[in-house]
Amino acid sequence: MRTFLNAQDLGGLRQALAEAAEIKKDRYKYVDLGRNMTALLVFFNNSLRTRLSTQKAAQNLGMNVIVLDVNAGAWKLETKRGVVMDGDKSEHLLEAIPVMGCYCDVIGIRSFAGLKDREYDYAETVYWQFVRHSGRPVFAMETATVHPLQAFADLITIDETPVPGKRKKVVMSWAPHPRSLPQAVPNSFAQWMLAAANEPDGIDGGLDFVITQPHGYELDPQFVGGARIEYDQMKAFEGADFIYAKNWSCPGVTNPQDYGKVLGDYHDYLSWTVGERQMAMTNNAHFMHCLPVRRNMIVTDDVIEAPTSLVIPEAANREISATVVIKRMVEELKAGR
Repeated sequence: MRTFLNAQDLGGLRQALAEAAEIKKDRYKYVDLGRNMTALLVFFNNSLRTRLSTQKAAQNLGMNVIVLDVNAGAWKLETKRGVVMDGDKSEHLLEAIPVMGCYCDVIGIRSFAGLKDREYDYAETVYWQFVRHSGRPVFAMETATVHPLQAFADLITIDETPVPGKRKKVVMSWAPHPRSLPQAVPNSFAQWMLAAANEPDGIDGGLDFVITQPHGYELDPQFVGGARIEYDQMKAFEGADFIYAKNWSCPGVTNPQDYGKVLGDYHDYLSWTVGERQMAMTNNAHFMHCLPVRRNMIVTDDVIEAPTSLVIPEAANREISATVVIKRMVEELKAGR
C-alpha cells in the first residue's frame, strides 16, 4: 500500500476490521516491525486527535517519529506551480517534498481544503505532489476532500458496538455551524459506510446508510453515490441505531459558485441541531462525532453526554486505525513491494 486516501486503498474491510481488533488486544504486538524506521507527520493545519493518535500508532510499531508543523516550524511553502515567488513564501513544495523524503520511510499529510478553488481542492493537489515527489508511501491524515483515518476509526467503532438482531441503520446528519467547514469528514464517512454496506460481511450484521441535509448541501457523488438521501431530518432519524452529526459547507456540486459557502443565515437552521427531539425518533441511537464539536450548535449537551454517546471511543479508535494503516505500509516496504 503506497497510498492511503480512500476506502478501497485498504482492500477488504472485514479483514481490516479483524486486524484492528487484533491490534486493539495488543497494541505492541508489532513493536519490532518498524524498528530503525521513521514516520514523518507533516501538518499544514491544526490537530489534536490526529497528531496524538498517529504519533502513538507509529510508536506502537517501534518507529521513530518526526512531526513537522509547516506553519510554525518551517519556511512558508508555495504549493502552486507557475507562481512568481516574490511574496512571503520562501520555499516551494516541489523542492521541500523530496528533501522530506530523504529523512523518513513513510509520510503522513494533513492539509485542509482552501474552500476557494473547488477544482484545486478536489484534485487533492498537495497530497498527490507528496506521492509523486517524495519517493515514499504517503497516507492522508485529512486532506482537502477526505479523512480516511477518521472514517476507518468510525467504522471500527460501529462494528464493535452491538445492535442485537438487526441490520444497523446509520444516519449522517448535517448540522449548523457559523463558519465554512470542509467536506472531508462527511465525504469519507459516506464512502466508508457505503463500502461496508456493499461488501459481503463487511460489517457484523450489515448496515443501511442514510444522509440527511438541507437542499444545497449535496455531497459529491464520487463519495456518496448510491446513498439514500433524505431532506427531512426527523424522517431520516426514524429507527436509527447510529447518528453521525457533522457540518459541512456547500460542496458546490450543483452550483460551483457556492463552493465553500454557508448558505443563508445559519441561525435559520438551528432546528437541525441534534437534540432530544431528534434522538427520540431513533432506536435509542448511539451519537457519533469526529470532534472537536461545538456544543449546542452541532449537538446538545444532553445528547453528547448521554451513555449512548460514542465520541470518546471513536477518538480512542483513531490510534487503532492509524496503527493498521502504517503497519501495512511498513510491511510492504520491508517486503520490497
